[in-house]
Amino acid sequence: MPDPVPLRTRSYGLPLHPVVLGLPFLCFLAAMIADIAYFRSYDIAWKNFADWLLAGGMVLGALGAIVGIVDLLRPTVRANRLLTPYAIAYAVAMVLALLNNFIHSRDAFGAMPAGLILSVLTVLVLTGASVLGAILLRQSRFGGFR
Repeated sequence: MPDPVPLRTRSYGLPLHPVVLGLPFLCFLAAMIADIAYFRSYDIAWKNFADWLLAGGMVLGALGAIVGIVDLLRPTVRANRLLTPYAIAYAVAMVLALLNNFIHSRDAFGAMPAGLILSVLTVLVLTGASVLGAILLRQSRFGGFR
């Protein structure tokens, strides 16, 4: 059955930010896995991997924030009620990741267990933001603002 809404019309209200969220999420997930590996083995290479992955996740998160601000300027995206909790969850995750970067800047033994705890919290908050982002994408695709 053909789609009754043309693709050009349907995609105008599509928020771009949830699509970009996957990039920092993967970096923070990999950093959490590296933190777990460091916590189990105390091999400093794992902590160094986590440091670089956190830095990359912050850079990609800043890119996602810029895309999010552009999304906020579009009235069709701004009309959705879920945008505020989504933006708050994303901001909280970025603050947790920044704190995690500060913790990881310590020496290798001083970074644990606080670094691991912050990595897990960052991934959990970003998972919640991803769920809200998926709902935003679905509502925007089918035209419903519930």
